[in-house]
Amino acid sequence: WQLALILLSMMPDARLLPNEITFSATISACSKGGQWLLALNLLSLIPEAGVVPDQFIFNAAIGACEESGHWQLALNLLSLMPEARVVPDQVTRSATISACSKGGQWQPALNLLSLMPEARVVPNEITYNAAINVCEKGGQWQLALILLSMMPDARVLPDQISYSAAISSCSKGGQWQLALNLLSLMPEASVVPDQITYNVAISACQKGGRWQLALNLLSLMPEARVMPDDITHSAAISACDQGGQWQLALILLSLMPEARVVPSEITYSAAISACEKTSGCWHWIF
Repeated sequence: WQLALILLSMMPDARLLPNEITFSATISACSKGGQWLLALNLLSLIPEAGVVPDQFIFNAAIGACEESGHWQLALNLLSLMPEARVVPDQVTRSATISACSKGGQWQPALNLLSLMPEARVVPNEITYNAAINVCEKGGQWQLALILLSMMPDARVLPDQISYSAAISSCSKGGQWQLALNLLSLMPEASVVPDQITYNVAISACQKGGRWQLALNLLSLMPEARVMPDDITHSAAISACDQGGQWQLALILLSLMPEARVVPSEITYSAAISACEKTSGCWHWIF
C-alpha cells in the first residue's frame, strides 16, 4: 500500500491526472494493508482531484471498512451512494453485510439482505454466506438455517462456507443434532465437507457432550481426504475431557506427531483439563 500511495502522489509531477481506476486501486491497496483510515482519507480527497467516485471506488472504501470491522462507517458509505448517483451492487451489499458480521450486528445485516430485491440487486453466494455468518456470530442459529434453506429458491447454491457457518451456528446454539444433520445433507447437495466443516461439527459434538460422535467424525476425516489439524484434535480431546475419557484424550494427544500435527496451547490445555479430573492420569503417564 505504501508503494501505491507513492505512485499516486507522483502522478501530478508526471503531468498525469489520477482517475477512478487509480483511486479505486489505491484505496483497495490501503484496505488490504489494513489502512482503513488512509483509504477513507483518499475517498474524501477524490472530489478535490476532480474525480467523481464510482461504484468501484465506493466498493473499495466499504471493503476497507469491512476489513477493519467498522460496520457503522460501511453503512454510512452505503447510504451516501444514492446521493452520489452511484448504484450499489452485489459487491457493495455483500461487503457491508460482512462488515456488520464482523461487528456482530445481525439485525442491520439481515435488513440489508431483505432490501436487496427492492433495489433490484440479486444476492449471490457471497451475500448469503456473509448473512449466515453474521447470524452465527449473533447466536441466531434459527435464522442461519432459514437463510441456508432459502438459497436454492433464490437459485444460489450453498457451498462449504454456507454449510460450515450454519453448522457452527447450530454448534454455538447447543444444537448438535441439527449440526450433524446438516453435515449429513452435504453430499446430497453436492458439497464436499472441508477441514473447517469437520472442525465445527466436532466442536458441536464437544459442546453437546457427545465424545463418541466427535471421535467418529475424527476417524472419518482421512477417508474423506480431509486432514485433521490442531483445532480438530483440540475439539476431540475436549470432547473426551467432558465425557470423562481422559485415557482417550491422552491417546489422541500422543497420536498427533504421527499425524504430523503440532499440538497448540489449546490442545495441551484440553489434555491437562482431562487429566486434572482423575488421579489415574499420573500413573498412566509414568
